[in-house]
Amino acid sequence: MREARRSRKAALGATAALLLGLLSGCSGDTGPDPADGRITVWSQESLPDRIAATEKVIDRFRRESGVQVELVGVTEAQLPQLIMSAAASGTLPDVIGAATLGQIWQMHGNELLNTRIPGRVVEGLGPATFDANALALASEGPTRLAVPSDAWLQLLVYRKDRFEERRLPPPDTYARMLDAAKRLTGGGLDGASVATDPADVFTSQSFENLALANDCRLVEAGRVALESPPCERAFSVYDRLARDHGAPGTQTVDSTRATYFAGRSSMVIWSSFVLDEMAGLRSDALPSCPECADDPRFLAANSGVVTSIEGPDAEGPAQFGEVTSWAVTRTAEEEASRRFVEYMMGPGYEGWFGMAPEGKIPVRRGTAGEPDRYLRAWRSSDLGVDTRRPIDEVYPPELLDRLVDGVHRMGRWGIAQGHGALVGAAGGELPVSKAIGAMTGGQLSPAGAAAQADEEVASLQRSLGRSSGTT
Repeated sequence: MREARRSRKAALGATAALLLGLLSGCSGDTGPDPADGRITVWSQESLPDRIAATEKVIDRFRRESGVQVELVGVTEAQLPQLIMSAAASGTLPDVIGAATLGQIWQMHGNELLNTRIPGRVVEGLGPATFDANALALASEGPTRLAVPSDAWLQLLVYRKDRFEERRLPPPDTYARMLDAAKRLTGGGLDGASVATDPADVFTSQSFENLALANDCRLVEAGRVALESPPCERAFSVYDRLARDHGAPGTQTVDSTRATYFAGRSSMVIWSSFVLDEMAGLRSDALPSCPECADDPRFLAANSGVVTSIEGPDAEGPAQFGEVTSWAVTRTAEEEASRRFVEYMMGPGYEGWFGMAPEGKIPVRRGTAGEPDRYLRAWRSSDLGVDTRRPIDEVYPPELLDRLVDGVHRMGRWGIAQGHGALVGAAGGELPVSKAIGAMTGGQLSPAGAAAQADEEVASLQRSLGRSSGTT
């Protein structure tokens, strides 16, 4: 969720089986490119301000290394089709920046990644300097699929002033969240804003945040488990938030934020990318609540942030988020690519995560000599686009601590159980988003939505098994 809308529309989605079949038969090169000191880098940090910031960092690398780097911005919606076409024609980029976990696992399943270079980079920089959870999510056993760089977290942001006025506790459990939504609905106000767009992965991300909180698992004992009681409860809670306590009609990544920013809802599920906008630091997404006209920082000052939620079927709270990485492709010029990634995780690291610190929490905490160097730099990085202010001047240290801790505790469906390729395929086909859209549109019950999502993910799992020759 890093674009201007911070969204990913469904990614031109060929099924995983089709993609795997096409790539296994492609005629492009399969080995590293000959060394010529030139590399192509695709970056999903493709907003104009992010490209400009990245170019500044890369320009220093060019001057210091002599390596020629061509930077190309690509959106997350474009990437699957671009990768498929480039693999078939033998024109893969050398490096992909800000690759999501689903993307790297799907590329790994399609044998498009060079895993030697990430292993060398991580070992050279020191595994102990990275967050262990981020490394594990981007690894298959001892194999480093990519070099994890930074992370964003999914948050539940709420109107602290309204909660305090009604003596409501922070909405950090299912029960508290539903009670608050009910009590804060009415008088022209919605209790909550949650995404219901069937064509957007943001809907799946928002749901997974609540699903993890209730110990709802994508896969259990090798089988898709979205019809389990914890998952059905998660679908039911999401339905109540959206239909009983949310705005009518399909709710998108834009409309959920806009409703909260206008003061018309008291809770919103959004990513940490909302933090700069909520503070009035981005002119194309300014808060518009009545109080915000006189005080652009009103929402930031009067919002609470829940970083983890607990459901009744879980043993403790859970946190959803995304780790983005530097991925090296199978045809990359190895030495130049290695030097580039090492630079972006070393001398260029602060410039990389500093361009959007609210959504680029560093997962490399420091160096061997300065274990907290990058976390310290992150805490004072400038927040915003049109107006810039240090993040620690806008938000309290306690929230920054919880954001950092959230990276370490972040969970993701399927990856720890070895089903990363399935996660990547589901990210393209959006079975959960489609089920949520049908449910909140009144076409399916929560149990029916769970059953539909379960069947579609199971179908993807079977397709992956057939394409890889397994059952």
